[in-house]
Amino acid sequence: MSRALRAAALAAAALLGWLAVAHAVSFEVKDGNSTCIKAELSASFFIMYSTSNGTNTVNVQLPSSAVVDSGSSCGSSGVSPELLASFGDGHSLGLVFSKDDRLYRVLNLSLTYNLNDSTYFPQSSKKEIVTLDTNATGISAQLNTTYRCLSSSSIRLGGSNVTITFSGVRMEAYMPSANLSSKESVCSADLHATTVAPTQSPTTAPTPPAPRNPERGNYNVTNVNGTVCLLANMGLQLNVTYFSKSQNKTVKGIVNLQPNRTSFTGLCEATTATLVLMDGLTNLSFAFMLNVTSKKYHLSALNVSAAWPDMTAPFTVGNSSLNYLQGTLGRSYMCTTEQILPVTNTFSLNTFSLQVQPFGVTGNKFGTAEECQMDKDNMLIPIIVGAALAGLVLIVLIAYLIGRKRSHAGYQTI
Repeated sequence: MSRALRAAALAAAALLGWLAVAHAVSFEVKDGNSTCIKAELSASFFIMYSTSNGTNTVNVQLPSSAVVDSGSSCGSSGVSPELLASFGDGHSLGLVFSKDDRLYRVLNLSLTYNLNDSTYFPQSSKKEIVTLDTNATGISAQLNTTYRCLSSSSIRLGGSNVTITFSGVRMEAYMPSANLSSKESVCSADLHATTVAPTQSPTTAPTPPAPRNPERGNYNVTNVNGTVCLLANMGLQLNVTYFSKSQNKTVKGIVNLQPNRTSFTGLCEATTATLVLMDGLTNLSFAFMLNVTSKKYHLSALNVSAAWPDMTAPFTVGNSSLNYLQGTLGRSYMCTTEQILPVTNTFSLNTFSLQVQPFGVTGNKFGTAEECQMDKDNMLIPIIVGAALAGLVLIVLIAYLIGRKRSHAGYQTI
């Protein structure tokens, strides 16, 4: 397998994010002396936004300084109880609750963010406050129980490029007392999680074997008019260096992206195109740029955020100074050989059986494929070997014929 791209590792990488310490933030909504909503949770917001040069993505962590906003309420007749947590310069997370005779649920989940805040949104081309929400939260629990979901789970805000990832959640609405109920309604992710008892101490735990080549996924981005503007078929493998809880040291994790549980979205503009892949624990974004003069495009940025169970902190890194996957407008870039794309010193991405076209897609089909150099080299090697073998056979044949002619010449007729 070719490793030529290893030598192309960047000497320096631009960091488009920050590594935040995972923490649960506590909130309490009261009506006088009575508590109606109590929550302990960690949340991060994966947001794509427009810049003067195209698009950028950030992963904003809900800070410990977040507070219960005055818009929070225990509700009344015809009004649902709501937890509104505000932070930073005009940002807030909202959870509106409802109930029936048996269950309570998060009826609506909303996020408001201020693009004028350069701390979170550097170089934003829009200076406005955006509010997005969804009714498809999947968060529900039996009345008089605590909703518990320690596993990471992601919720995409309807039709947008914004995803909220929760973890370490313990909360209750319509509380009969000021304390969280000792009885819990556990989310399905926690029920499916399994814990394997260690057989060795963390310091001597063996390194797990690398996973097999990843399954190939099919992804696309659609314009507002319903036509496909970006196509990508590829298997993806993430190489992430992080601090391990179980081993109490820095390790290199190799994880395959699973197409069957990966959702995708993106945005196409005249000279930029973005593809975002989300599987709940991992968010991965690709940004392509088009040079209108040369009619050439390339992968200019890669960003990743991950909250794997063994991580001591969420992992967020990126690089916007890349020059990979170069192709021509109207044609696709193809590389069946494994490629290693160094992004930062703690993250690289391996691609398998890749074909991508971020611009000039017609008829929802890939254009003529332009092969990567590694595929060309792999085809050239058999040709060279074959030519060398053919030449060797020819030399042996010529030598044999010359030798035979000389042996006949050694006998004279008497």
